[in-house]
Amino acid sequence: MNRRTLALPLSLLTLASMATGCGSLSLGGSEDRETVTVWLMQNSASKDFLAKFTEEFEAEHSDIDLDIRIQEWSGIGEKVGKALADDSPDAPDVIEVGNTQVAQYVDQGGVLDLSLESLRDLGMKDWLPGLAEPGAVKGSQFGIPWYAANRVVLYNKDLFADAGIDRLPRDREEWLEQTAQLNSDGNQGIYLAGQDWYTLAGFIWEEGGELAEEENGVWTGSLHSPEAIAGMDFYRRLQSLGDGPKDADEQTPPQAEVFAKGRVAQIITVPGAVKLIEETNPELAGKIGYFPVPGKKDGRPGAVFTGGSDLVIPERTDQEWGAKEVVKALAGERWQKELATTMSYVPNKTTLASAVAANPGAAAMAEGAARGRATPNSPRWAAVEADNPIKRYMTEVLIGANPKPTAREASEKITEILDQRGE
Repeated sequence: MNRRTLALPLSLLTLASMATGCGSLSLGGSEDRETVTVWLMQNSASKDFLAKFTEEFEAEHSDIDLDIRIQEWSGIGEKVGKALADDSPDAPDVIEVGNTQVAQYVDQGGVLDLSLESLRDLGMKDWLPGLAEPGAVKGSQFGIPWYAANRVVLYNKDLFADAGIDRLPRDREEWLEQTAQLNSDGNQGIYLAGQDWYTLAGFIWEEGGELAEEENGVWTGSLHSPEAIAGMDFYRRLQSLGDGPKDADEQTPPQAEVFAKGRVAQIITVPGAVKLIEETNPELAGKIGYFPVPGKKDGRPGAVFTGGSDLVIPERTDQEWGAKEVVKALAGERWQKELATTMSYVPNKTTLASAVAANPGAAAMAEGAARGRATPNSPRWAAVEADNPIKRYMTEVLIGANPKPTAREASEKITEILDQRGE
């Protein structure tokens, strides 16, 4: 992802307590073994997981040593760009990248096409769409899904009980009705900041709209479509059932801290936020529940933004076979289940969701992830997030602007940023 993804997606990737340090991890080897260098991101996997994976992988591959090197997200874009062109012996052979970053690296050049392996060896038909789609560029698969995370609804069980709500909402209209019921007696039905555009993206997708669309290689903003405007209208209705600021995002102030005060019935965030909430207010321990963001259809979760990571291999690697073996292992069922249960992630395939069934937060994520999406797969989408006309559009609508002309203006700005012909 561009974590914002990358402001958020990257925050999505630090969902649970993760103890990982910078440096490298290898169990050593002999002169007749080839070394495959792997770059993984800080906090993506625990030290224990990496040690276990390294030991078992090397035992199963008698001619490969692993050299796992932990990277920080800060400044990673430039570092990966250089690594893709680096043909020195020290360069990485496998690189973890944010799922929405794949297109920009492919655009730069130097990423190996893994379409054949995806179809033949990796079971791509079952991949989560929010990881698989951004890993595909112009019909070829370059990024292999590794793990996912997405927003769910955290709710205060006591406030739901006090309001007489004894079942969770099954669709968006019931969600609105219950939230209005909860929004009373000094309590907020939901705390939803006005510029939480990742949440808005899910509402737009649920309506059948898009943030931007591509035709014949040209990207244009599409916030002004009837479907996208309907998504914004649902956001407006939901946001009004609480006191979230209309001119700030979910980090200003941090919504977990607001929820921890005990007077907010719901927030939309990743399950890992519960740890911070309970640390801030221990009285809420055991009183927080989870459910997937409801959709328009009864019993079907709504579309959500999926953050997470894909694995890529540089074209210039001299360890192509070994690199592919590492990717196959990390993306395969054995280690997917291990990673998901260890880190409270969503596995890369819908068929593996049962691996986290015992973890209520991860299970709610997995339900939503089946309908997850990623941001538009343009190599310039990061520039849209940096300027972020979507946030400005949301605030203007929430304070009373006419949605149609305001959305068209935001769409035009997105088009301007994504249009590479002017460069």
